[in-house]
Amino acid sequence: MLDVDHRESDRKGILVGTASWTDKSLLTSGWYPAEATTPAARLAHYASRFPLVEVDATYYSPPSSRTVQAWLARTPPDFTFNVKAFSLLTGHPTPVRTLYKDLRERLGTAKTSVYPRDVPAAVAEEVWARFLGTIRPLHEAGRLGAVLFQFPPWFAPGERARRTVLDAVRRCAPMTACVEFRNAAWMSRDARDATLGFLAEHGVPYVSVDMPQGHPSSIPPVLAATAELAVVRFHGHSRLWASKVIEERFGYLYSEEELARWAGEIADLAARTPRVHVLMNNCCADNAQRNAARLAELLGV
Repeated sequence: MLDVDHRESDRKGILVGTASWTDKSLLTSGWYPAEATTPAARLAHYASRFPLVEVDATYYSPPSSRTVQAWLARTPPDFTFNVKAFSLLTGHPTPVRTLYKDLRERLGTAKTSVYPRDVPAAVAEEVWARFLGTIRPLHEAGRLGAVLFQFPPWFAPGERARRTVLDAVRRCAPMTACVEFRNAAWMSRDARDATLGFLAEHGVPYVSVDMPQGHPSSIPPVLAATAELAVVRFHGHSRLWASKVIEERFGYLYSEEELARWAGEIADLAARTPRVHVLMNNCCADNAQRNAARLAELLGV
C-alpha cells in the first residue's frame, strides 16, 4: 500500500471526482441507490460522495439557466463544478440542432453540422456571450472550478493557436479557463517546455491527461503546474480508443497498482500548486466512480 510522503496541508487542496454523473451505463450499473430515480436525487447522491464533478454534457449542448440553477440547488455550498466548453467554442464540428433556436434560424443553413468558420462572427459572439453568461452564476456562487477547453486533434501549436487559447481565457475572465490539448505536438519532447512556459506565463492551468498512447490525439502523461490550479483527467487505456461507442472508448478500470502510483504523482503535484482537480473520465458503468473513490482514499482526501 502506498504511503503518500507529503504534508497534509498539500493534500487539502486536492479535489477528486468524475466526468459526468448521468452516463447511461452508470445509471444501469447499480451505483446509485434504488431510491435515486430522478436527476435531482442522483446529483444529490453523487455530491454526497464526491466534492467535484466535471459537466461533460455542456460540450454537446449549451445548458439553460434553469439547469444551472438546479445544479446549485441540488448540491452543497462547498461542491465544485468544472464545465466543459461547448464544441463550437473549441473548434469542433457542432450539430446545428444544438445551437440556440433563434441562432439556428439566423444561420439558415442546410448543413447538419458547422465549424466556427461556417458561422457569422455576430452569431459566434452571441454563442460565446450566452454560454458564459449561463454558467456565470456558478462562478458568482463560488462553485465554478474551471471552464475546460478541450481543443481538437487538428489544433496544432503555433502563434495563431496560442492567440486562440488566450482569447478563450480572456473571454472567460474572471472565471478560470483550463486547457487540454489533443494534438501530440504540443507536448513533444522538443515543444513541451515551450508549451508549459507559455501557459505559465499567462497563468493558464494545464490539463494533464492519462490516456492511450500511439494515436494522433495522444498526449504523454506529464503532470504540470502552470497556474494556481492544476487539472488531471484520466481517460483510461482502452484498446478501443478510436471507437465511437463511449463504453468501448472509455471501458477501462484502473488497477490498485496504477492508482497507487498516480496517488504519489498527484501528491507531488499538489506540493507545487495550491489546488488540484482530479477527474476520472473512464466513464463505463461505475468504473470512474470506483476508481475516484479509491484514489481519494489513497490520497487521504
